Amino acid sequence: MADLFESAATSDVPLAERMRPKALDEVFGQHHLLGQGKPLRLAFESGKLHSMILWGPPGVGKTTLARLMARAFDAEFIALSAVFSGVKDIRAAIDDARAAQARGRHTILFVDEVHRFNKAQQDAFLPYVEQGLVTLIGATTENPSFEVNSALLSRASVYVLESLDEAAMAALFERAREVACPTLRFDESARERLIGFADGDARRLLNLVEQVQVAASTAGVDPVTAEFLDEALASKLRRFDKGGEAFYDQISALHKAVRGSHPDAALYWFCRMLDGGADGAYLGRRLVRMASEDIGLADPRALEIALNACAAYERLGSPEGELALAEAVVFMACAAKSNAVYKAYNAARAFIAKDGSRPVPLHLRNAPTRLMKELGYGEAYRYAQDEPGGYAAGESYLPEGMEEPGWYRPVDRGMEVRIREKLVQLRELDKDAARRR
Repeated sequence: MADLFESAATSDVPLAERMRPKALDEVFGQHHLLGQGKPLRLAFESGKLHSMILWGPPGVGKTTLARLMARAFDAEFIALSAVFSGVKDIRAAIDDARAAQARGRHTILFVDEVHRFNKAQQDAFLPYVEQGLVTLIGATTENPSFEVNSALLSRASVYVLESLDEAAMAALFERAREVACPTLRFDESARERLIGFADGDARRLLNLVEQVQVAASTAGVDPVTAEFLDEALASKLRRFDKGGEAFYDQISALHKAVRGSHPDAALYWFCRMLDGGADGAYLGRRLVRMASEDIGLADPRALEIALNACAAYERLGSPEGELALAEAVVFMACAAKSNAVYKAYNAARAFIAKDGSRPVPLHLRNAPTRLMKELGYGEAYRYAQDEPGGYAAGESYLPEGMEEPGWYRPVDRGMEVRIREKLVQLRELDKDAARRR
């Protein structure tokens, strides 16, 4: 079996593989887990293996830590990718683990993208983890609470890895430059731009350094400048998973910035999502939701502006239509806020879900036929437009026996101030009508 930890000193091996840490102290970042007295450092020093889930964004060292764990405990290392593996591969891995056990060696089974295995596949590991045949180390970019089944979670510790901070990325860049291109110079702006492009992803930074080294050598460029990077690098997009947790975290941040009336923060998250490749039509739909949920009748223009922005984006596309969406973002961040309609809607839905099917009162029923009229349908109904002020004071529109629920409670902001005043006036008219009866 080939040594999984030694990398050939050849230019054919990618820089990221050549620089893969051989010892724990060579790992960049993750000080909250690997510093003295921290959880993963203690796990390495304890002398006792345990199953774990390593949760974090791409390029932060999940695979590296699993390999270092196998080296530290002198264990067999079997790696599976949930993207490409199935039940057959799982069975083969278990057979290899049994063979290793017969030779007196324990096995670490590393499953990359473990969240991509379905529940049945995840359950397949459980008996072998419980028997101690394998120690499972799963790596995932998604929240394990949602993507890893509870039975497996209960048997594994979860460690949260973080994107590398600027200091760690700067140190990694200097080390990569020494290894890949020690004579090539980078001006300060190019260095900052390259680290920014990598966006906390160590593997991405190493790949970018390698690309730049080839491009600079081909073009005869020295030193490397920010302008050269803009021309040489094919992709500058920040990390953004359109279906994963980063996506939902960012849309959540945008929604909360709008709700919190902070237009600059709202624009920041809006542009971050666009920069990451989010669909403008999706963002438009979210803005419509925000207009209904968080602004409501405090400023009914918000819904109209959000819908118009969606129509403008549909007509113009990207990038022209994005300005209309940005206009809606800023307007809604600055608008008066009210979730009174949202709360009233939820309260009404909850009441209906647990209440019985109350009949429609006779006076509210339509009476298109003579039989229906004879049965009393529509009898004694008061047509509000014919009443003083266009309001039938004291009329009931709820099912018989149902008390006024008071679900809609206008706030003291925006247009709802006037709505509240109007409702107070109408309720007083209802009280006067009741007293006259």
